[in-house]
Amino acid sequence: MKKRINVLIFSILMVMLVVSGCSTSEKTQKTDTKKQASSEKTVELTVSAAASLQNALNVIKSNFEKEHPNVKITYNFGASGALQQQISQGAPVDLFFSAAEDKFDKLVKAGLIEKKQSSNLLGNELVLVVPKDSNKGIETFKDLTKAGKIAMGTPEAVPAGLYAKETLGKLNIWNTIEGKVVYGKDVRQVLTYVETGNVDAGIVYKTDALISQKVKIASTANANTHDPIIYPLGMIKNSSHPKEAALFYDYLQNPTSMKIFEKYGFKGLK
Repeated sequence: MKKRINVLIFSILMVMLVVSGCSTSEKTQKTDTKKQASSEKTVELTVSAAASLQNALNVIKSNFEKEHPNVKITYNFGASGALQQQISQGAPVDLFFSAAEDKFDKLVKAGLIEKKQSSNLLGNELVLVVPKDSNKGIETFKDLTKAGKIAMGTPEAVPAGLYAKETLGKLNIWNTIEGKVVYGKDVRQVLTYVETGNVDAGIVYKTDALISQKVKIASTANANTHDPIIYPLGMIKNSSHPKEAALFYDYLQNPTSMKIFEKYGFKGLK
């Protein structure tokens, strides 16, 4: 009888030891998990990008953040000239994706972007758009003489506006239509002017025209009427998160991202 009691007591003690060991192991595991989570703090990257890149970049952002949950991408979309000035004045930016080489090159010359950390990534086309139900007979750039109002980006700040002015100059109609021009702060605003019927026609990138159900492409500018449309991408030298910036810089150039850009009408230059 005494032996049975001793065996029972021993068995109870062993069970208690096992349970205690499991509990300690579980606590240790939870502590280790918490430590690992805290060591992977979320890093926020700011990417200044041309407004025409908005749709494609938002898709790429979604894909990237699923693969790298500890890196959050924040976009600052706008006209390339305005974005370049912000960066020149010290705005905290990690990457710059411009719609024009000249704006980008200003930052390279100022030492804010290293040439080896940049890439001429994409190309685009310049198109003339009119409202879907337009009956003004505007089918070519030369037909703009028939328009009451024409929208285009401000040439000094919006690359698409500069390309538009070059094209209209080459076609010898700039002086005729200049007084009819309504300027937009970026290509998306120009597109909105056409969509709402506030103007009879607008000049935007092909990629912008393709995302709208309210406009139609009347004509595409010949490549020899304006400078090449090139989108350079680069890392800002004084980025607060150079490791993560380099990660996203490379991600934007991988085959999957390039297919997304092409889906939205861009041409890969690599």
